[in-house]
Amino acid sequence: MRDVTLLDIFQHHITQKYLNRSGLVHAIAVAYHAFHLAKEQNVDVDIAAKAGLLHDMGHFTWYRNGKWDYDLYKQNDIHAIKGAERAHKLLIRLGENPIQAKTISLAILFHTDSFLPTNDIIRTPLQQIVKWADEKDEEEGGLHHYRKIDFERAKKSIIRLDERIEKVRKQLSS
Repeated sequence: MRDVTLLDIFQHHITQKYLNRSGLVHAIAVAYHAFHLAKEQNVDVDIAAKAGLLHDMGHFTWYRNGKWDYDLYKQNDIHAIKGAERAHKLLIRLGENPIQAKTISLAILFHTDSFLPTNDIIRTPLQQIVKWADEKDEEEGGLHHYRKIDFERAKKSIIRLDERIEKVRKQLSS
């Protein structure tokens, strides 16, 4: 039995605030990619999907003269740091196992190297999965953050992913 489901996370007002800012479609796509990659590599699909869903909740939008400035964003980006902190706080509030909350937060922290001075970090399998899942859904110039989805459709996608996670977990426990 999972302490916290993706639906629990998705429906929380803090999640809605930050995922709507950073791109709900992208967050859901990365959660699905992370689930599939984790399943292929025998990594916990639950924590992979959660990290995928929350990976960009630290985004801050950078505008110049009323227009999105991708170069300014890239220059000042620390979204992985901020997102790891926000995700950890949210997961603990929701009742997630503290060790899993930390593991998820670290995967969020290391899903990108944009804030690191060098790219020589050695990632855990989960951290690498979240990085790959994010890269699978990226579009040039950050356009992946601006795709739209209706709330009910997004919710149904989250419910389907929760069901898939439960199915994998049952298969592994039998």
